[in-house]
Amino acid sequence: MPTVRLPALAVVFCTALIAACSGSDAVSEAGSRPNTFPEGSNSLDDFDSGTTGDSNNASGLAANEIRVTVEVPASIAPDGELTRRNLRIVEPDRLQVYESDASLREGVSVDVDIRRDDSGRRVITFNDGLPIGPNVIIKAYVGNTILRSLATDEDRDVKINPFSEYLVNNGLGGYTSTEFDQVMACVENDANSLCLNKYVWSTLNDQIHDFEIDVPDGFSVSQAVSSLAARPDFAGYVTNMADYALIDALSAGAITASAIDFNTVLLGIELGQSFREPSLNGPGQWGVRIAQEEVLQDQNGVAHVYPGLTLTNFEVFNIRVTSLASDVPYDRETLMQTSGNDFYKRGTDTWDLNGHTTAPGAATLQDSLRLVTGRALYQSISGRDSSEIIGWTRNPFYLDAYLGGGGETPTEVLSGYFSAGKAIELNESGGKLTRQGILEDHYLSVFEVNLAQTQDFALSNLVDKDYNIVRLNLLFSGGGAITPMVIEADVGTWSVTDTGDPDGLAVAELLAYQGLERNGSDATVTTTGATRTATGRALSLRPSRLTSGEQQTGRLNLSAGAGYTGTLIGASSPDGSLLAFNLDNVLDVTGPEDLGDGVLIAAQQASAPAPAEGRYRMQGFSLGLDTNSNRLTHFSDATLTLDSPTTATLQLAALEVEHTVLPQFVSKPADASQTLTLNYIDNGNGQIQLTGNSLELTGFVTDDQEKMFFRLVDNGASEKVIGLVMATKLP
Repeated sequence: MPTVRLPALAVVFCTALIAACSGSDAVSEAGSRPNTFPEGSNSLDDFDSGTTGDSNNASGLAANEIRVTVEVPASIAPDGELTRRNLRIVEPDRLQVYESDASLREGVSVDVDIRRDDSGRRVITFNDGLPIGPNVIIKAYVGNTILRSLATDEDRDVKINPFSEYLVNNGLGGYTSTEFDQVMACVENDANSLCLNKYVWSTLNDQIHDFEIDVPDGFSVSQAVSSLAARPDFAGYVTNMADYALIDALSAGAITASAIDFNTVLLGIELGQSFREPSLNGPGQWGVRIAQEEVLQDQNGVAHVYPGLTLTNFEVFNIRVTSLASDVPYDRETLMQTSGNDFYKRGTDTWDLNGHTTAPGAATLQDSLRLVTGRALYQSISGRDSSEIIGWTRNPFYLDAYLGGGGETPTEVLSGYFSAGKAIELNESGGKLTRQGILEDHYLSVFEVNLAQTQDFALSNLVDKDYNIVRLNLLFSGGGAITPMVIEADVGTWSVTDTGDPDGLAVAELLAYQGLERNGSDATVTTTGATRTATGRALSLRPSRLTSGEQQTGRLNLSAGAGYTGTLIGASSPDGSLLAFNLDNVLDVTGPEDLGDGVLIAAQQASAPAPAEGRYRMQGFSLGLDTNSNRLTHFSDATLTLDSPTTATLQLAALEVEHTVLPQFVSKPADASQTLTLNYIDNGNGQIQLTGNSLELTGFVTDDQEKMFFRLVDNGASEKVIGLVMATKLP
């Protein structure tokens, strides 16, 4: 196993899966599980790094019961009990439970009993078993206000609030009658062993309450729902999950291997706003996160946590599914920019090693090519024993990942996804952590490469191979630095040979470099470019220290080379055809600065011509710099279509976050879309280029023609843009 945490996560998921996959019988198992949450808990005062943000009020329930909490905007009940997202907990005047469909009409009543528990919550008993589809609605009346929710919920703790109202209106209400019938046919067909998607709605109704989006003071329910519709990360998540439930049984499947562990290389780029230092008046803030190893030590000994992902195959109650769980420790660096163009760097002396951990859950293998699911991320806590305790929250995301090697024994899981989050000041009292003020809003684009582990990996898998490479890294400098921010992106080649050097395999590198630099005195932006070489680099094995002893699982060291000190840590696919490394403050011995944090991707050069046609999902990010602005663009649902050997079409669907320097303001995520016609050039050896207007995508395609990696450059306007994207095969 790649970490000391993943096995525990897999066990947790297995327990939850058994409780979820047997229809109405499952609730008996779920109801019998112990629950440490008290009745009526409020997620405002039970912040826990082992949860995904939403409190759980499922304790003391019978097998066929759910607990209901009604939350309204502050304008409706200003004296109600404050909870997360600026909502107020209230007792409903009345609850109504009925069947509905995509028209959202009120159908027949459902046979239920409703009682009030000691906390004022309502407990609903479903006499015919708990619903698992989206066809049963709970309607809450609070004075003249009406709110609705689906009755199905993964943890049987149903929240009725503007988030659930949005889901009823735009999730269930977004289906056609034919699509609704398709979903219900899956829900009601227990004989169909591949219809895992019957459980999408219980997951979705639970996970929408993990979103940390505050409802402004004074908003009505309809205004709150409209504000959620204006958040494309939230609205897109609901839409994607509703589409997920429509994946038909013929194209839905699971991996066949019992379990596969992956080494993870992760780069996260943030743009947000910091309120941590009031004297700076809320500056905008760039951030970069890179995967890191973690060492845990207690009285029982030492354990090593390596960034990793685990896929597991479960066969439960005639349904074969794939579970997904990941744990990625990460280092973080940030750079604040004030309205007066003062720059403040914060590094590992400020930010503790943190964790990017997904809650275990089911995923679907679509057409043996894409791994799709909705994922929630665990909260984390840093500074628990210090004067400043910070709680880190993360919004759920929809995962649409490329699965290399198909469903038998996948060798790669490649993905890009977006998650907003907050840093929240916590106050500890009586062993509980209560939320205080918001220290940060941040918006994160993740670029993730997972490469399957293999036993006894050998360097011989890499000898005498030529690679195409792409690299991107960020360098932050604070104080009076001449260039407080530098972004570098390279494309080039490697030649790997065995020279008999005990330090490892020799790597000869030739790069074409592009960069952006922000001037520290007047914040102007300049572009740079050159051709350069690197010598003295060497690849060597990096062992994993597991409970069974030291093993070679495909993890690698890459020495920085002549003129630099430091080591890049990464991994290889089992056959050595794809490599990935995190850049971590490699020092330039000729100057005072390091080379920042980032990622490097290397793929064995292709022997065949580049593909003449095909459809690819483009994922990744770009960073835009102008004199008075910073912009992060996350490519979410972009589609690259190769129309011919010389032309391509890019349907660009993205999320954008912009920091306006003066006045200091950071926007919420917004949609960005356009369609571009591109020239498509095959430069041989898998090296390709796409150009149109001022946009340049320079990179390579892998030998199997299913994966592309590009450096993105656009210097056509006053805003200069540089980024990193991957394009992976669509069915």
